[in-house]
Formats: sequence, structure tokens, C-alpha cells
Amino acid sequence: MPETVYKIIELVGTSTESWEKAASNAIAKAAESLRDLRIAEISQLDMQLNDGKVEAYRAKVKVSFKFEA
Repeated sequence: MPETVYKIIELVGTSTESWEKAASNAIAKAAESLRDLRIAEISQLDMQLNDGKVEAYRAKVKVSFKFEA
């Protein structure tokens, strides 16, 4: 098996519904332009608030994909 190198990028997905949907949105968008996505790791969850109410859920996601020079 040949040696492989992976690149890791960090994305922030948002959703008005849930953190799970926010993370899924980030991965779906990344998959539009990146090939060979391998691992996704949620590194942070937070919420955007407006007048004391949740306006959006945000998920910071680290995504790895095969690096092709």
C-alpha cells in the first residue's frame, strides 16, 4: 500500500435546526469541491443568539481528505 498524505481543513457549518444539521451542512458543502473526504471531527459547538434566543447552531468541523500534489 503506497504512503498517503492527508490535509486537514477547518470549517464552520450553520443551521437553524440543530448542531447535527450544522455539521452535515459543512460536510455537504466541502464535498462539492473536495474529493476523497476521509474523517470529520467536531471540534467546537456554539450558538448564535439574538435577544436571548437561539438564532443558529454552529459546528466547527475539522475535515481530512487525501492530499494530491
